[in-house]
Amino acid sequence: MASATITHVRRIDNYAAVQTLTDLEVQQGDSVTVSAVALTGFNATAVVYSTEPYYLDGVDDEGYLVFDYSLPRPNQIIYANSGADVAYESESGTVTYTQSVSWIVAADVLSWLGIDVATANDTAFVSVCVNASNAWCYRKRREAGYIDSMTTVPSADVKLGAVMYAATLYRERGSVDSFASFDSMAVGASPSATLGRIMQLLGCGRAQVA
Repeated sequence: MASATITHVRRIDNYAAVQTLTDLEVQQGDSVTVSAVALTGFNATAVVYSTEPYYLDGVDDEGYLVFDYSLPRPNQIIYANSGADVAYESESGTVTYTQSVSWIVAADVLSWLGIDVATANDTAFVSVCVNASNAWCYRKRREAGYIDSMTTVPSADVKLGAVMYAATLYRERGSVDSFASFDSMAVGASPSATLGRIMQLLGCGRAQVA
């Protein structure tokens, strides 16, 4: 969970714009919670409609947001919000963004590994690996420009990539030096999966180099 302090608010044509002190790194389609704003109607759990960093000037006849590009408004989050228009005002409050990704579950990983866990500690560690993989795979897809649901895996190949990554984390338990298992051209001991294959399944290209 991440949160940011609101510094200013604005509402026009049934859209609210809240400006925060720091960048919350949200994007269109994310769900955020706005709270502790004294002005009526701003507090809500809402879907981010835009993060355009300029003064919101209203909505045109075709329903598109209009901005004044001579007035920067960094760290701005815009969402649908019915109510009376409110001029750009200094205001306090909080925006909270919670990431809870549930693309895969422990049963997916155990099926891929083809094993039964031996102890309660093993079961708990599988859950840790599943949670880590869900968060990491979602973040990598997000960094690559995808807009995904946190609760529904985008496709079968992405699901397999997440399962493979969780299984790799599980099999590295207790290892001293496991860097080879994250080398797409790994040699020596056979790893659970390679990062190159996992990134391919996630739809993420290799990092660009000069």
